Amino acid sequence: WKGYLNNEILHVAYCSFRKRRHMGLYRPLTHHSSSPSSPEFPSFQLEHNNLQKSLQEFSVSNSASFWAAAARQRLNWISPFHTTQDCDLSRGEIKWFEGGKLNVSVNCLDRHVHTCPERVALIWERDEPGSEVKITYRQLLEMTCRLGNMLRRRGVRKGDCVTIYMPPCPLAVASMLACARIGAAHNVVFAGFSAEALAERIRDAQSSTVITVNQGVRGGKVTELKKAVDTALQSCPTVQQVFVAMRTENPVAMTARDIVMEEEMQKEDLVCEPAAMDSEDVLFLLYTSGSTGKPKGLVHTQAGYLLYAALTHKYVFNYSDGDVFGCVADIGWITGHSYSVYGPLANGGTTVLFESTPIYPDPGRYWEMVQRLKINQFYGAPTALRLLLKYGDQWVHKYDRSTLKTLGSVGEPINTEAWEWYHRVVGDGRCPVVDTWWQTETGGICITPRPSEPDAEIVPGMAMRPFFGIEPVLMDTEGKVLTSNDTSGALCIAQPWPGMARTIHNDHQRFTETYCQPYPGYFFTGDGAYRSKEGYYQITGRLDDVINVSGHRIGTAEIEDVVNQYSAVAESAIIGYPHNIKGQGVYAFVVLKKGVNAQEEELSRQLNNMVSKKIAKYACPDFIQFVHRLPKTRSGKIMRRVLRKVVEQDLNGLGDLSTLDDPAAVEEIIQGHRELCSKQQP
Repeated sequence: WKGYLNNEILHVAYCSFRKRRHMGLYRPLTHHSSSPSSPEFPSFQLEHNNLQKSLQEFSVSNSASFWAAAARQRLNWISPFHTTQDCDLSRGEIKWFEGGKLNVSVNCLDRHVHTCPERVALIWERDEPGSEVKITYRQLLEMTCRLGNMLRRRGVRKGDCVTIYMPPCPLAVASMLACARIGAAHNVVFAGFSAEALAERIRDAQSSTVITVNQGVRGGKVTELKKAVDTALQSCPTVQQVFVAMRTENPVAMTARDIVMEEEMQKEDLVCEPAAMDSEDVLFLLYTSGSTGKPKGLVHTQAGYLLYAALTHKYVFNYSDGDVFGCVADIGWITGHSYSVYGPLANGGTTVLFESTPIYPDPGRYWEMVQRLKINQFYGAPTALRLLLKYGDQWVHKYDRSTLKTLGSVGEPINTEAWEWYHRVVGDGRCPVVDTWWQTETGGICITPRPSEPDAEIVPGMAMRPFFGIEPVLMDTEGKVLTSNDTSGALCIAQPWPGMARTIHNDHQRFTETYCQPYPGYFFTGDGAYRSKEGYYQITGRLDDVINVSGHRIGTAEIEDVVNQYSAVAESAIIGYPHNIKGQGVYAFVVLKKGVNAQEEELSRQLNNMVSKKIAKYACPDFIQFVHRLPKTRSGKIMRRVLRKVVEQDLNGLGDLSTLDDPAAVEEIIQGHRELCSKQQP
């Protein structure tokens, strides 16, 4: 982390600030507008012994100047922007880099082809171990141009939205970039979603074009993706054409609207004229779950999103030219968008597309891949780490991980035991672990231990420090800002940043009601957080995952962290349930490590003792149900909504379970819950 001022972005931002102050030209740029008519900015001095903190303060206090310098240095523009930001969070109006025109695919491909055409852009880690495919920047540009020309010839126009229903693979990335090249938005739908969930997203996005594969392959199993598309389209009258790529050699039924993509691509030219896109034109929609059950199509735009993804990728993970970046998230999620595709490619990096599972063909899959591909940064989910922890250290020690420099965690708060295992066993105690907090809504990482001073501490299980331009605040129940440390509250962000979502597709009112109105003038994240005495942030879970037991508020993640510290426990999920006396009770689902033979009654007693000792008696689970596995999405997210429905005995409200990695886990949990209820009704 040495030499921040030698970096072109920070150097330009700082020098620009100092020069304008020296000449008497400096006027601060508030987060409402980039108008030069605001009051004088307070004095700023870069302290040598606290460089990162000073830079972070500078990026927040002088947000527009900081991001303008970053945008000019990190992005290639067709036309320069004239207004850095024009934002009003109270109304949900967010605009960055107005007047500017650029093309995202040019920033991700063409400019790197000019300097390093044979550098590897993508390493496709196919499901079959040891069969990786490497794609250079030149090859990816050619693939993207052929696809862009094909889509244009087939009637896809600027402003259209193309739905992509594919597993992680080079053609999926090329499809995303081809849409960006011709000015169409893309809507990537996770390939684990059911036909019904896919149809809902196609209808909401109003897509007339769908891109898919004949079949998916994951964990040695074949999934019928084309059949799912056929079923979905029975209720999607807007779809006129489906491009089908061949992931396997197995033929699938084709209709008049279906087109074999590889054959069609070969008809196209290798050059595709990139569209000049306004900074605030839509780049993509990405659907995320909402509390109402109806998915929210969050809208991300061109310049701001790309800049933020690129900067966070570079500085959070300390990415350098020549590194191999291993993000194992699916492209159907925001993590895959930002840190498998757009962030690494904007930086001219080499990025891994992981098609398989952490335990196929065995629990050493990640670490064998690290050895074979010489991965330098590894970015995965806590739930996968807890799963692998269950299998023991031998699967990690079997492989050479000496190339690793940074380890990342994403998706949910990481418990202390998993963090320490990740750091000590996977990273041999030498790799910093960056526990990253962010959301689909934020576009990129917002709170994370790095960047920071080289010797700055990292506290296990804490996201810790805000990224450049991010100003987190905690709010009390009355909507007032909590200014002291060693306190908890609702996590908000006090000013806009370039990577944030702009709206919900076709429902801006829902966007403002969800994110802007709960705390006017602030962006409400929906998460609760604790700020330590040192000023570090720890995410305590979704505010709807905060349990109120006899007037005591406790985050589910906090109880899970304690339960997971017990030596016999692999992972756990805590939920609240209605309690006649306490308002809410605590219900724990616990997965034990393999080979544990202790009596469940004794384990329950010991777990309650730990929770009582480390938190308080009121936080002790009223019920502990031991299960073989928790219901999870294929991306590894624990489906707490499903667990809540089981405990509430609302089985009709379980909803679509097709996205689960193993739907049979739910049946096992239902049966176990019935047996527990036969002893004592919760």
